[in-house]
Amino acid sequence: MQQGWLTDFFRQNDSLMVFVNVLLQQLGLPVPAVPTMMFNASQATQSGQLLVLLMAAVGASLIADLIWYQAGKKFGYSVLKFLCKMSINPGSCVNQTEARFLRWGVWSLVVGKFIPGFSTVAPPVAGALGMPRTSFMLASAAGAALWAGLALLAGFALQAQIEAGLVFLSAQGIRIAVIFIALVLSWLVWKFWQKKRFEKLASIPHFSATEMSDTLKTSALPHIIDLRSPALIAETGTIPHAMVSEVKQVGDAAKHWSQNEMIITICACPGDAGAVHAAHTLRQLGFKDVRPFSGGFDAWQELSAQHPHLLVKA
Repeated sequence: MQQGWLTDFFRQNDSLMVFVNVLLQQLGLPVPAVPTMMFNASQATQSGQLLVLLMAAVGASLIADLIWYQAGKKFGYSVLKFLCKMSINPGSCVNQTEARFLRWGVWSLVVGKFIPGFSTVAPPVAGALGMPRTSFMLASAAGAALWAGLALLAGFALQAQIEAGLVFLSAQGIRIAVIFIALVLSWLVWKFWQKKRFEKLASIPHFSATEMSDTLKTSALPHIIDLRSPALIAETGTIPHAMVSEVKQVGDAAKHWSQNEMIITICACPGDAGAVHAAHTLRQLGFKDVRPFSGGFDAWQELSAQHPHLLVKA
């Protein structure tokens, strides 16, 4: 591929390329948009061209954000669980995003564009929490304009450096491709290692819904630590007598309990990730019988259909 062909292609389709790239990224696909914006901005010769690129980027971002906002508003935390299955850290994906949103308010949508992963999960959180659509769109537009504007200005200011980079890529294409493939393979190996590491952590004994049903026939509920986020608890109901906590604070939640008593950890995250991590933390603190609830809150909801006193609806 020659530099001239690449340059001509982007010049003829610059705003369309930016629009499509930003749209796909904000919808959640792993396609970085900043390099595309910077490259197209480096080919601009007038400020009017930068404005068109900015409008394309902001428009694409708003479309994607509105789609996720409406999904969160309609489906609530179901769409968040789907998103967090693709997260590097599914155990804390929803809780961390919600905590940031509640702490920062509308500013979370402005600065969220600069936080990897957060920009995709924040809009459905806003929808699920009932943020007004007008406020959401204004904050989302401001965040997209700031994020895209900085990328475009950087590309425009670094025209000479980017042009030199294209020349280098043209001359060293095969070597660059080898390096890129090596980086992708390294990333895949890292992801595989993370998966295997979590599978090892998740191999600890779980507490099933059947075991809970049998326990209820002979004795009271064991100690339960509910790791769901406050907004999810408000939406779906509370577990009676459960201690609400975050994964990092489970030690404080259980500090008044005997280390010989059974403790059940429960979350609403993919693979019971949060419950598994919390159980390991408590075991390291000396608690001898700690088990994640198998199937998480979905399984608990099914169990509550047979035992209504297990879940108090909001």
